[in-house]
Amino acid sequence: MARMTSSARPLLNRRLAEFGTTIFAEMSALAVATGAINLGQGFPDTDGPEAIREAAVRALRDGRGNQYPPGPGVPELRTAVAAHQLRRYGLSYDPDTEVLVTAGATEAIAAALLALVEPGDEVVALEPYYDSYAACIAMAGGRRVPVTLRPHEGAFRLDLDELRAAVTDRTRLLLLNTPHNPTGAVLTREELTAVAELAVERDLLVVTDEVYEHLVFDDAEHIPLATLPGMRDRTVTVGSAGKTFSFTGWKVGWITATPGLVTAVRSAKQFLTYVASGPFQYAVAEALALPESYFAAFREDMRARREVLAAGLAEAGFGVFKPAGTYFVTTDIRPLGESDGFAFCRSLPERAGVVAIPNAVFYDHRAEGAPYVRFAFCKQIPVLEEAASRLKALAG
Repeated sequence: MARMTSSARPLLNRRLAEFGTTIFAEMSALAVATGAINLGQGFPDTDGPEAIREAAVRALRDGRGNQYPPGPGVPELRTAVAAHQLRRYGLSYDPDTEVLVTAGATEAIAAALLALVEPGDEVVALEPYYDSYAACIAMAGGRRVPVTLRPHEGAFRLDLDELRAAVTDRTRLLLLNTPHNPTGAVLTREELTAVAELAVERDLLVVTDEVYEHLVFDDAEHIPLATLPGMRDRTVTVGSAGKTFSFTGWKVGWITATPGLVTAVRSAKQFLTYVASGPFQYAVAEALALPESYFAAFREDMRARREVLAAGLAEAGFGVFKPAGTYFVTTDIRPLGESDGFAFCRSLPERAGVVAIPNAVFYDHRAEGAPYVRFAFCKQIPVLEEAASRLKALAG
């Protein structure tokens, strides 16, 4: 006879009790149910370079990666990651001891936090934050301490005094994201220098999510935190192929860090997926070696898409924060006479045939994010033009 589960104790681990179905699942289901254009979840509607897709097919046919790849990742990809960091940023990493391949950036962040955070440790994260950050901190038993990015002169900015005030004797780690999802902010050299000085002064570790490193626009510059004085030895840098090469389903990410940090993260990672994405690792190794012309064209293409959507949103009456990086536009719905992003996004598919994401889901301080809504522009330009046309109904 089966033993009955006690009704006095919930089935879900209490650390995860606050996390239900993600807003992405909810809004994507709403898009399907209503036939709305889905500008909510951040995935492209076209595949990346044909040559890279064929590289994956070639690896499959050649039997490379069809069985378990090496735990740290295939040597070709680890070498390619190290070469990419050296070529672009002057950061030298040993591919054998300072690079670890993961099942996307999400696993990299999870493994890093599980490895480096003890129960009770405080983790300072920039708010709004990608939703997995909060769940990973909770699974590690840490306590998240948000520092809120706020609008200033048309962009979201980090308050360095607030960041410093958030660090206590219990702080173990800073969790950064630049270019920043969902606000599109790119931390400046001044901001990053202040972060680095604080980390050195307070002997903090830093995990920095840089998956949008190749998507910076206009005068913005992506500066890896690990390049700043005192930071290489205390920084775990997270990268990913999905956003740069438009193969988000391949789930190929990586970290670069010192041997001690890589060993710690690998100790947690080996009990998560162990290994993943074998044939795709070989293809991503080839992708990272593409000429600079690819990255420049990719960036310019996304910039053009940004312009189409940002202009359409402004014409529809939104307050628009034009992003310096990523492929998301954050908007303010108050000029439309709205203030509740959740209610707005749940009604938008019926009102205008478009799906977006309420930024408040990325905040601990929900009131701070209530009037902001995020749209993704990693879609084909005709799709963005149609979405913009539909959204004009709001202006009327």
